[in-house]
Amino acid sequence: MATCKGACLLLIAVCLVFQSFQEFAECREGPMIIEELPTVQRSSFPSGFVFGSSTAAYQIEGAAREAGKGASIWDIFSHQPGKILGNKTGDIAVDHYHRYAEDIWLLKDLNMDAYRFSISWTRIFPNGVGVVNWEGVKYYDNLIDHVLELGIDPYVTLYHWDMPQALDNSIGGWLSPDIIDSFSKYARFCFERWGSKVKHWITFNEIHTFAISGYMTGVMAPGRCSAPVCVAGNSDTEPYIVAHHALLSHAHAVDIYRKEFKDTQQGMIGITTDSMWFEPLDSNSSSDKQAAQEAVEAYIGWYLDPIFYGHYPASMRRNLGSNLPTFTAEEAALVKGSQDFVGINHYTSMYATFGISGEIVKTYYKDGVPIGDPTPSDWLFVVPFGIRKLLNWVSERYHNPILYVTENGRAEFNKEDSMPIEDQLKDPERIRYYHDYMQNVLLAVRDGCDVRGYFAWSLLDNFEWSEGYTVRFGIYYVDYKNGLARLPKSSVFWFRQVLRKTFNL
Repeated sequence: MATCKGACLLLIAVCLVFQSFQEFAECREGPMIIEELPTVQRSSFPSGFVFGSSTAAYQIEGAAREAGKGASIWDIFSHQPGKILGNKTGDIAVDHYHRYAEDIWLLKDLNMDAYRFSISWTRIFPNGVGVVNWEGVKYYDNLIDHVLELGIDPYVTLYHWDMPQALDNSIGGWLSPDIIDSFSKYARFCFERWGSKVKHWITFNEIHTFAISGYMTGVMAPGRCSAPVCVAGNSDTEPYIVAHHALLSHAHAVDIYRKEFKDTQQGMIGITTDSMWFEPLDSNSSSDKQAAQEAVEAYIGWYLDPIFYGHYPASMRRNLGSNLPTFTAEEAALVKGSQDFVGINHYTSMYATFGISGEIVKTYYKDGVPIGDPTPSDWLFVVPFGIRKLLNWVSERYHNPILYVTENGRAEFNKEDSMPIEDQLKDPERIRYYHDYMQNVLLAVRDGCDVRGYFAWSLLDNFEWSEGYTVRFGIYYVDYKNGLARLPKSSVFWFRQVLRKTFNL
């Protein structure tokens, strides 16, 4: 297959910085031939393949204290000095709450089919349970209606890390089994309110991330880990308790949807997991191959093995012993099969080997050479083949389930203080990243994986959790110094062209 690499993709980036499609077309009539990209265009993918972009409520909405919204753990955590680079918060973020109509039009302008966004639990239930905040409900009424009016399908995530602070205070949040009932009531309300319009529900985004970063390392909300790093927490046990209760909450929500809503609403429900891909540090070492296998099992198998088989991976049970909770027979039966599809968030890959004590050691480097090109995010190296290998691993292990790539993208440094804005809008490295990763998604489809869609992260530059606003993942540039204006990066023009729809007259 012909591919576009190196200078070709750089030329695309140069061409696409033009602000009109006509100028872009004139530019590409030069030495670059668009046919060099046959593997990354809408028509290369199966009929009905969905292209979209993803966001998360706390990262974009802002309006943190408006219209009756309650505080989430991120509203509190981000205000603690030293937790976020630059001591920034999501209080305003990129003001999607007030500018959603403009932003959805930007998505439409990219020729995308779907918008994946999350609902802020505390905008609906300020205290997590009890009294409904109808102003918050109306916001999501309007958002969903506007998405549908523009011919875009909403893919709605119920939980993207913003636990109500009131529930964290009162019961300990995900550490308590009581959270299952609270989440179930919240989910039922959402199904009742929007299920006639929303046909794709995602219960959780990346349990792995909020369990590990929130309860093992403490670098994300609610900031718990073992002493002396954190004031409270137990890094050896709490992440696994949190994940266990989240999985049970997911299973209960799916059960509610299937019993009470699915037949009439005719929608689908699933979960979004995340995982790096792990390569053996020494490709000829059977030990390193085992380490890489166990690393993937401990990352994504942690959640998908229970969902497909009713129990945690054998390697995790062996390695963690009593620190890993167990499912009762009734719980296992409820969790097993609790998906219509699986969302996969994937950004990067690592090497794996076993350490001296038998623990899995993960690294981005082999003989001093990185596994892929580095990016401004120290955890993200560009390894396009990893997404193909991960999709194949999931498809083989779980008997070819329906999959969506629900996040994929790369960061740039925020250079608003050191670079002219016209230069910041040129993002050839992002174009290269999207091209190569999307190409590998297509290769996975051709391998036989049942991948139904691809969602780019992210529509807009936004609040990137502990990294604050120091990095930019957006396809659209947000000018933080000039009224949060949205400006198209060169990747906008690339997506417009790649995802253009053709019609037979």
